[in-house]
This record gives sequence, structure tokens and C-alpha cells, in this order.
Amino acid sequence: MDFKIMIAGEIASALDIAFGNAPLSADEIAGLLELPPDSAMGDYAFPCFKLARSLRKAPPMIAGELVKVINADFLSRVEAVGGYLNFFIDKALYASSVIGEVLDKGEKYGSSDMGAGKTICIDYSSINIAKRFHIGHLSTTALGNALYKIYSFLGYKCVGINHLGDWGTQFGKMIAAYKHWGSREMVEQGGVQALSDLYVKFHAEAEKDPSLDDEGRAWFKKIETGDEEAISIWQWFKDLTLKDANRVYDMLGVKFDSYAGEAFYMDKMGPVIEELREKKLLKESDGAYVVDLEEYGMPPCLIIKSDGATLYTTRDLAAAFYRKKTYDFTKCLYVVAYQQSLHFRQLFKVIELMGHEWAKDMEHVEFGMVSYEGQALSTRHGHVIYLEDLLNRSIEKARAIIDEKSPNLEDKDGVARKVGIGAVVFFALSAGRIKDIDFWWDRALNFEGETGPYVQYTYARCCSVLGKAPANLPDADYSTLDDAEAQDIVRLLEQFPKLVKEAAQRNEPSLITRYTVDLAQAYNKFYYEHRILDCEPATSAARIAITKAVRNVIGTGLTLIGVEPTEKM
Repeated sequence: MDFKIMIAGEIASALDIAFGNAPLSADEIAGLLELPPDSAMGDYAFPCFKLARSLRKAPPMIAGELVKVINADFLSRVEAVGGYLNFFIDKALYASSVIGEVLDKGEKYGSSDMGAGKTICIDYSSINIAKRFHIGHLSTTALGNALYKIYSFLGYKCVGINHLGDWGTQFGKMIAAYKHWGSREMVEQGGVQALSDLYVKFHAEAEKDPSLDDEGRAWFKKIETGDEEAISIWQWFKDLTLKDANRVYDMLGVKFDSYAGEAFYMDKMGPVIEELREKKLLKESDGAYVVDLEEYGMPPCLIIKSDGATLYTTRDLAAAFYRKKTYDFTKCLYVVAYQQSLHFRQLFKVIELMGHEWAKDMEHVEFGMVSYEGQALSTRHGHVIYLEDLLNRSIEKARAIIDEKSPNLEDKDGVARKVGIGAVVFFALSAGRIKDIDFWWDRALNFEGETGPYVQYTYARCCSVLGKAPANLPDADYSTLDDAEAQDIVRLLEQFPKLVKEAAQRNEPSLITRYTVDLAQAYNKFYYEHRILDCEPATSAARIAITKAVRNVIGTGLTLIGVEPTEKM
């Protein structure tokens, strides 16, 4: 039963009866229905303020008239409070309907086919070649992976793109550093860490000897012109980096459909630049070519530098056209930190000025910065926390906690891996994406706080209860789920499908992260207040059913944000 639609229909009918007309349609009324902040105020509330002008009556008077004529079997009562109508659904019907749907749909509860036939490109992670995967890439990777899962859950075809940072002067500097202080043996043994060390050394030495920067630029010029040695070293650095990064992606359970980076678009910029010229959007400025965006409150968008070189923006333009042609996307999302806001506003505006209406389908999914226990990160100066190290340390800490609290647990290593990695991902997605993240161990791995381990522990608790449940039970008596604790759970379960859609609409996985905490807290309160297994059989059946529903939805919620549930902890 869709109680929201049913209540909206009752209100529309009541308006006809009480006032002779319904100024709002049932669909419009459904859109205005609210969830009261406290279940004591009802399951749904309708604000009558929107009707005041058309009905020429005060909202409290409208509510008072409507409450007299609303009488539906699925409602236990309706109250007029101020300018609101508060609706109380019959508790037994409410519980049986919601829990029944959750159990019937199983892991598909909350899913949808709303995205059928539509494609979404998601550009995320976008690691840099010759640099180790560090904590600064945690947000984009976790956010992009969660959005990929959420949109797929809603029926969209998703294309995950790792737009590799594999082009630019820094690669000339890397080769110069390698030539000065490195060797093939050193790099093969040290991997990307050796390359990172060389990168740090280059900048330290360049501060003392600026001619090194010229040397770096010269090596990059060789890459651009296809010099065999330069290309060979560059490709070697790229292979080493992807091998290193894939270890981390495997730990996180992250996969991509495309690794097309900046270099991939080098031969695809020409047609875009030519179109800009044909449409008279390119203007010369001190030898460079720009698109003037002053009219739109932005500085000029630089397309070609005065020395004829292209830029990140030029390659992003080529990438956008390639993605539209190749995937015909409904949406193209760029999961990139908020510092790049101007870049994407310029990018989208240039495509719009070129006359392509699909510019409106491109969106910058911005997020805040990541720091570690109060310290900012800088790869250039060597102050960085590598993500693989962070994940391994988190697994070790989780294992230590398990050894202390659950010494007899089976598969301690497997559970520690799920809890440790889950804690990091959950922490990254626990706040609104635009907020900066400061990673602290005691917060991320707390089993009592609003954390991944707490939610995973609740999932395991549900599994434990269900594992002890008798095989043969009578039909559930849902009228016994009339207590405040059970009803709070039912309300949360009912909200899950809507919440998943809202998370997609806002590109905000933290809504699901927060929801799993709320549901876990509600269930734990229910667990402590009520006996589940050793009570009257029909009551026990109802409480086992609600436990199973909670387990299913917590499991789905965790999976959607990229956290593995664990059946034992």
C-alpha cells in the first residue's frame, strides 16, 4: 500500500465534500505531505496553508472542516492541529504492509526501473600517474562508487570513468628526476613509492636550481612530439601506477568501465577547437585563444596557450564530446573537489555557447577536502597518507578490537577486513559531501558511535537473532507491533525507497549513510525494550519479521554506499 497516495486521495475527496472543489490535485497534495518530526504527531501531516488563498479561509479552519469528513479504514484517526491535518495509519495494517513489502522484494526493496534506457557517465577517482593513491582521492572514489551503485539500483546504465591524470609538464619533471637520481632497478623494486620520492626530490632540488624546471618542460615536449624514449618511460610509469592503484581498488571493491585519461583525448581536440573557431567563439588574447565569459560573470576560458599548447580544459571539452557521442548520456557527472568549481562552470558554459543543449545534463558533483587528524596533505612536500596504508592500518585496528571483544569469532581476518575497510568508506560518506573531512581513528572505528562498525554490528545482531529463531512459526500478529519502538522502525523502512531516489537526485550518498545509522539506532532501541524470541509465538513471529526487514534494508543500504555487511562480529 502506498499510504501517501491513499492519504492524498482522501484529502482531495474531502475538499470536494467540504468545500465543493479541490484546488489541488491528489498528486499535488501528495507532494505536500510531510513526515512529522515525532511519531506522536502522526505518520503523515498535511499543511493546509497552500489552500488558504484559493478557499479564502484560515488554515486552522480548513483543517477543522476536512477532519470532519475524512473517514478511511486504513486510518486509525485524523487530527486537526493548528493549520495541519495529522494522519495516523492503523498500526497493524501499517506494519504488515511495509514489512510485507520489504520481505517480498528482498534485496530489490527500494530499487526502481526509473532509469531504464538511460545512461549516466560518472567521472570519479581520476588518479594521477606516477603518484601513489593517497587519502585525498578517498572522497572522489567513495562518492563515485556509491553513486554508481545507487544509480544502477534505480535502473540506470552507469559508465564509471577513471579520467587518469596522465598528461602535463609534471611527467616531464618525473622523467628528469628519474634520469638524475633514479634507475630502472630502483623503480621496479620501489614501485610508485619510488616515483613519489623522486617527485618530492625534484621539487626540493628545483627550489635550489630552477633550471631543472626547464629540463622537465623539455622532457614533456618530447612526450608531446612522440619521442620513443620519453613515451616508453611515460608508459612504464603509467603501468606501474595502475598496478599499484588496482590493489587499492580491489580492497574497496571499486571497478571502472573506462580508464581513458587526458592522453586519450590528445588526438580528439582538433574538431572541438575547429567548431569553436567556426562558431566565432575563440578570441585571441596576448597570443593565446580564449572563450570570453565575462558576460556570464566568469574569467575567459583559456583553450590554447600562447605557445600553442592545449590545456586540461581543452582535453575536458574533447572528453565531453567523446562521451556524448559514445554513450549518449542522460547525465554526465564529474565527482571532483569544490576547488574546481570555476573550471566546470566554464566547461559547461562553453559547451552551451557552442549550441549543444546537452550541456544542461552535465553536473559537477563537488565535495570538500580531506585532512588527516588535523593536518592538511601535500604530495609535493611529501606530507601524505597513502590510502593503501590507511586501509591496512584500519584492518589491523579492527582485528585488534575483535581480538579483545570477540576472541572466539570465526574468520577474524575476513571480518576485520570488512569492518576496517567499511569504517574508512563509511566515514568518508558520513557527512554531506560538500563538507571537509578530517579523518580520526577513534571516530571512524568506534563501535558505539554513528559509524560503519556500529551499523555493521547491528546487521550482525539481526543475523544472530534470525539464526536463533525457530523454523516453524505461526502467522505474525502485526497488531503486536503497536509500540513506539516498532512503529519508528516501520516508518523508517517505508521511507527507504524515497530516500534512495533522493540520494540520486541530490547526488548525496550521505543520505543513505545517515539512514543506516538511524535504522540501526531504532532497531537497537527495539531490541533492548522487547523480547523477540521467548514470547507468545505470533508476537515472536512479528518481531522476527521486523528483524529480518531491518537486516535486509541495512544490508542494502551498506551495499549501496560500498560497505560490505558482515553476518558475525
